[in-house]
Amino acid sequence: MRGYLDHNATTPLRAEARAAMVAAMDVVGNPSSVHAEGRAAKALVERSRETILESLGASQSDLVFTSGATEAAALALAGRGLRSAAVEHDAVLAWTDAALPVDADGRVAVTDPRATTLQLANSETGILQDLPQGLAVSDITQGVGKLPYAHDWSGVAMAILSAHKFGGPKGVGALILPRGHHLDAQTRGGGQEMGRRAGTENVIAIAGMAAAIQAALRDLADGAMERVAELRNILDRALEAGSSDTILVGRRTRRLPNTTLALSPGWKGETQVMAMDLQGFAVSSGSACSSGKVRASRTLRAMGYDEATAGCAIRVSLGVQTTEDEVLRFADAFAAARRKQQSRAA
Repeated sequence: MRGYLDHNATTPLRAEARAAMVAAMDVVGNPSSVHAEGRAAKALVERSRETILESLGASQSDLVFTSGATEAAALALAGRGLRSAAVEHDAVLAWTDAALPVDADGRVAVTDPRATTLQLANSETGILQDLPQGLAVSDITQGVGKLPYAHDWSGVAMAILSAHKFGGPKGVGALILPRGHHLDAQTRGGGQEMGRRAGTENVIAIAGMAAAIQAALRDLADGAMERVAELRNILDRALEAGSSDTILVGRRTRRLPNTTLALSPGWKGETQVMAMDLQGFAVSSGSACSSGKVRASRTLRAMGYDEATAGCAIRVSLGVQTTEDEVLRFADAFAAARRKQQSRAA
């Protein structure tokens, strides 16, 4: 049986999201149409919008639906000249000046929050940042459903999120922004989403996103992430016991409860991923980028690791479906593969 340990890349679709999407398929109208069918579709979109805002404690905010976090980042950041750090996602770095320093623990020092974007959690290392009051933009994509988050209390003006990171469908995300705030639309040609994002809303995916966030936050409230954190700690101990030279990045600081980034010097990350895939486990290389090409992790380089070491990482990210058996089987398979790789290199 294969073990899926790549939840930071994408999560399995939740049953609640699937059911909501199936039901939405019968809503035939265009949300921009004024007839009864169109009004029904519009009502579903608006109920979903309110559900997401309420779930994230954003009572004083608007929400714009997008195709995902990448588009939400462009909508929030284009033309603003904000600063960021090299640990941010490429979707953020495409629009910002990565001038902020990063310490050896992956933490970012922010001196001017209103001119800064700062992620809530790093997708590779899981390292958490403290969001200062007045922060212009935060990418909260990796934190939703894994950490408590109340937008009204966060001090953040705008927040970026994506449904498939918490059990919703791929291809839909959102930007939370102050109520009534004007944004220059990046996608033009219609008046949808209060004039901030043109194009017919993806009603089916939006319904799935709303159902998924409710389910994810119910799990969070019920302690599901505490159980996941226990599994992550079991994994960490097993990895350290199985290989004396494996480095667990961020072990000294606060991380997402589900994330372990393991560095094994001399063993390329992409080779580790392939070896684990052959053993029946899906994980990610810390040095993989969206184009499919491989490079040393920018995040690890910013934290002070050299080029060679930064290319020798794998990320293991757990989910609510993960079992202790999967974690221990993975640790055993990883240790065996590491010993085999070291014997070949000797």
